[in-house]
Amino acid sequence: MSQNHQPASPPVPPPHTSLEDVAAIITGVLLVSVGVAFFKQAGLVTGGMAGLAFSLHYATEIGFGLWFFALNLPFYWLAIRKMGWAFTLKTFAAVGLLSVVSEWQPRFMQLQSVHPAYAAIVGGVLMGVGMLVLFRHRCSLGGFGITALYLQDRYGWRAGYVQMTFDCLVLISAFFIVDTERALWSILAALTLNQVLSMNHRPGRYAAAAPR
Repeated sequence: MSQNHQPASPPVPPPHTSLEDVAAIITGVLLVSVGVAFFKQAGLVTGGMAGLAFSLHYATEIGFGLWFFALNLPFYWLAIRKMGWAFTLKTFAAVGLLSVVSEWQPRFMQLQSVHPAYAAIVGGVLMGVGMLVLFRHRCSLGGFGITALYLQDRYGWRAGYVQMTFDCLVLISAFFIVDTERALWSILAALTLNQVLSMNHRPGRYAAAAPR
């Protein structure tokens, strides 16, 4: 007599520890900051809140880090309401750290010349991987990333594709800030970044409980 056997439930992954979250935030921010350095040297824009910060940086000569920190401030209320305090605090820490590192980075690393195509691809990959590290520890770089993660958690929409939609709107403004050639390379940079996210950050592909 045969018996019906229920498939075994997959094991619940252990939650990330606070120390692991700290290490992930530092790792993700450092990767993103190198991508930021490539974009700044090549005069590229990219999408999302970083793209707005780049555009305002080029237009006003106020530091990218200052703009990036200030532009993210209105989005924290959504993060608190929709994603919780733990996510919000980690995101605030990541945004603050990236703002500081991007301003101090020229003291430690100076790029003399980077072709825009190389900057777009390598910088996009570095920023995408860095953001992926943050996403997997329930953290983001604020702004549109908060909205993208909320829509993925709420409706199952891929964060990469959601952010790509926002990026398209931001990149249109690039044609009014930088020359046409750099604006086109900026589109390649945004596509590279979001492709990294869309391939590697999908609902159900990676699961980790919130820290206790």
